[in-house]
Amino acid sequence: MALPAHATSGEKVFYYGYRVIVAIIFFYLIFPLLTIIPLSFNSGELLSYPMQGFSFRWYEDFFGSGRWGLAIKNSLIIGLSSMVLATILGTAAAVGINRADFPGKQIIVALLISPMMIPLVITALSLYLFFGKFGLNNTYAGLILAHTILGMPFVLITVSATLQSFDYNLMRAGASLGASPLRVFFKIVFPNIAPGIFSGALFAFATSLDEVVVVMFIAGPSHRTIPRQMFSGIRENLSPTLLAAATVLIVFAGMLMLTLELLRKRNEKYNSPPGGGGAAK
Repeated sequence: MALPAHATSGEKVFYYGYRVIVAIIFFYLIFPLLTIIPLSFNSGELLSYPMQGFSFRWYEDFFGSGRWGLAIKNSLIIGLSSMVLATILGTAAAVGINRADFPGKQIIVALLISPMMIPLVITALSLYLFFGKFGLNNTYAGLILAHTILGMPFVLITVSATLQSFDYNLMRAGASLGASPLRVFFKIVFPNIAPGIFSGALFAFATSLDEVVVVMFIAGPSHRTIPRQMFSGIRENLSPTLLAAATVLIVFAGMLMLTLELLRKRNEKYNSPPGGGGAAK
């Protein structure tokens, strides 16, 4: 919001003071990240300033090493697979829960989003014991299912928020014209809630990419992800390659945040009434 042309002294103090405080908080939060990025280009092996030179050797090690290459491949396989499953299940749950009104609805919602609130150590231990009975530990399937459980609540929440502005009469109209439920969903529902679905999918992928506790319990030696490899590197061999991996994750997370912000603005633009209704226009 722009400062009014005839603002009082108090309004000016609040306007500029608020922005200064926000800038200080932002700098405080982002400064630790900014300190490690330059060190990832250090030619020396010391993780301290001043830098000994400029080099891409640690990025070459990150992208060219067999250990890190396997970790990147595992993270992409597990992250993308769990993202797809979490998006499908979370979207279906959100549409079903928000469309119907039945006894115990809030209890079911609480159970579905409980993985976000329960400590990860408890979730990881529970999954380890449960998956052990079915031989899912030390497998891709087990890791994908575990990450799906962690990512689905984000999809459920974002899609449910988008559905708050959806007019369910559109579904009834499509059904009355003879369209099948799948056709109604993909032709009517999906275009309206697509920003929420894509946002939830990105959150699910980011959750999988960042997860290390569950991986430590369930993954085997050949299923190490990037966070698991970074954790092992801290304990075994503190190399600047870790900083290169961290920088790549920071840049990727920034791209995800930018994408989420673009989706949010698109959703606001779609639902803002130009002179009439939003989603039901």
